[in-house]
Amino acid sequence: MSKPLISQSSAPLIAEIDVVDERGRHSCINIPAERPLTVYLDRRELVTLMTMGGWPEALVLGYLRNQRLVRSLDEIAAVQVDWEIESAAVTTHGGIDRIEERTAKKVVTTGCGQGTVFGGLMDEIESVVLPPDARISQQVIYRIVDAIRAQSSIYKQAGSVHACALFSRQGELIYFIEDIGRHNAVDAIAGSMWLDGIDGGDKIFYTTGRLTSEMVIKGAQMGIPFLMSRSGTTQMGHAVATQVCTTLIGRCSGRHFFALTGAARIDFDAELPQA
Repeated sequence: MSKPLISQSSAPLIAEIDVVDERGRHSCINIPAERPLTVYLDRRELVTLMTMGGWPEALVLGYLRNQRLVRSLDEIAAVQVDWEIESAAVTTHGGIDRIEERTAKKVVTTGCGQGTVFGGLMDEIESVVLPPDARISQQVIYRIVDAIRAQSSIYKQAGSVHACALFSRQGELIYFIEDIGRHNAVDAIAGSMWLDGIDGGDKIFYTTGRLTSEMVIKGAQMGIPFLMSRSGTTQMGHAVATQVCTTLIGRCSGRHFFALTGAARIDFDAELPQA
């Protein structure tokens, strides 16, 4: 498999602004960057993503993957990001079949930095099959929570961002990506997995945001059987997870968590840990 030609663009992730506090005192604080990135697919304008801009090429690839517009990395000839014109040009080898029909209906999703999915995405979720024998231990859950707590991040410097991370089945950190919306961060991880040839079947995904239907669908399409969050889930997220047999683990804080779906895949400790 030949990899596409990928640009290596960069942009500042934080900015400094002047503020006035409740006592009228002036100071400077950091805030996360936010910029538009318009994606052109074979010279056709597809979507404008509002992003922090840290991993734009991976973000674009992951977006195309999770929207099921591109099925394989082999289909992509190049991804070139140019921040001067705030655009990403994606070139395929043979074009995208029925592109007009497949992108005609759009659904605006919930959450910060609202995402957009194409309407037919939900119709394809029934074809997703996750590994039936995947397991996760209670100690690995705690290891992941501890790793996220200790991780250096833009959030600690500037706030106002969401983070997503990919872990091995032993709880080892593979990717940690932040953006203004959790849907961008998960797409950037999906794109990185594609570029690095990483399979999701034995991996664990963590997000600081809610496990909405969009997040569950994307996790399933990435082949990941375990989704964790320090937040919770939505009714539709829960329903989709039940349908595709994803294990959702929510309200992860300290040594507390809820198995929202798929508890049978968790190896619980014989004795409860000390609080």
